[in-house]
Amino acid sequence: MSGRGKLRVGVIFGGRSGEHEVSLMSAKSILQNLDPDRYEIIPIGITKEGRWVITADPFRALKEGLDASGPSSRPVALLGDPGVEPKLVELPGEMPGELPDEALGRGSALPALDVVFPVLHGPYGEDGTIQGLLELAGLPYVGAGVLPSACAMDKGIMKDLFVRHGLPVLDYVVFKRKEWQTDPEAVIARITSALPFPVFIKPCNLGSSVGITKVHHLGELAPAIEDAARYDRRLIAERGLEGAREIECSVLGNDEPEVSVCGEILPSREFYDYNAKYVDGTSGLIVPADIPEDVSDRVRDLARRAFLAVDGNGMARADFLVSRDGSEVYINELNTIPGFTKISMYPKLWEASGLPYAKLLDRLIELALERHEDRSRNLTSYEPRG
Repeated sequence: MSGRGKLRVGVIFGGRSGEHEVSLMSAKSILQNLDPDRYEIIPIGITKEGRWVITADPFRALKEGLDASGPSSRPVALLGDPGVEPKLVELPGEMPGELPDEALGRGSALPALDVVFPVLHGPYGEDGTIQGLLELAGLPYVGAGVLPSACAMDKGIMKDLFVRHGLPVLDYVVFKRKEWQTDPEAVIARITSALPFPVFIKPCNLGSSVGITKVHHLGELAPAIEDAARYDRRLIAERGLEGAREIECSVLGNDEPEVSVCGEILPSREFYDYNAKYVDGTSGLIVPADIPEDVSDRVRDLARRAFLAVDGNGMARADFLVSRDGSEVYINELNTIPGFTKISMYPKLWEASGLPYAKLLDRLIELALERHEDRSRNLTSYEPRG
C-alpha cells in the first residue's frame, strides 16, 4: 500500500501490437474511472517499438501517441525479480547496449506497485507474455494468467480445447504462413475440401478483427490469406454461418465465474470488422439481447464452460454465432482482455447485469489480489508429508 493507504495500481497500455490504438482507447476509460480515493494510479505506456515509459500527462500521450524520447516521458523497466523493490525503475533517456546500474534498482526509483492492470490487447499483452513477466516479478495483476492468456490468444489452440471439452465450434483449418508461402495450392486444397464458402480467414494471434476477411468464393481466398499472413505466422480458416447473429456475454471471476446477461452486435458492415468496431461508429449494440430465454441460458452456460476450459481468471468476453431460429449456437472465441471503453460490450453487459463500470474495475482488482494470495500458498520447495 502507498503511504496514503491507497492501493498503488500500475495501468499498462499501448504495446507492440496491431491493436495498439485500441489499447489506448481502453486505457483512457480505465484511467478516468479508477476511484482516486481508493487507488494511487501509475500510468505506464509501452510504445509500438516496445519501450516502457511513464508520462507526466497520460491523457495527452493517449491522444498524441506514446513517445519514449519526449520531454515529459521517463523511460522505465519492470524487473522480473521478486526479491527487488521497487519493481519499476527508471532508465536513462538513451538506452545503451547494456543496462547501467540505474536499471538494476540503484538509480532513480519509482513507487512500488501493489497490483498491475494490463490493458494490452493482442500479442505481447493478451498472449501470456506480460503475464509471465509479472509472475516473475511476483506482482498481482488483473485478468487471466499465463496459460489461459496464451491458449485463448491462439484461435487454433483455443478451438482445439473447446472441441476437447465438448463445446460446439464451427469447422476450421489451421495452417502456417510458411506452408502458404511454400505450397499455396496445397493450403487452398485443404481449406476448400474441408470448408464450404463463405469462410473467414484470420491471423490466429490477433484480435479486434485485424487481418480478418470474409471470403465468398475461391477468387478471394489467396488475397485474404496474404492479408492475414502480414500479422501472424499461424493462420486459421473458419466456416461462416450465413445470417448468424453475433451474441456476446461477459465472464467475471476466478474458480467460480459469473456470467452477465447476453448482448447482440448489429454490425454496420457485412461482419463486425475493425472499421465497424472502431471507425465508422454506426454499429449497434443491443443489451440485453432479444433472444429466447432458453437460448440465452445456453449461451451463458457455454460461456462459463469455455472460461473454465482454458482455466480462465479474472475476466473474459465470450463471443458466439447463433442461427436466426436459435437452433444452432457456436462459441467463436474468448477474449481475455476485451475492449474496455465505456461503450465496449464487456463493461456494458456488466452494467446491464447490475455492476457499473467503476465497481467492475474494483472487482477485477479484488480478483487479482485474491488469485495472487491463492498462488502464494504454493510450496516452492519439496516438503515430505508428515
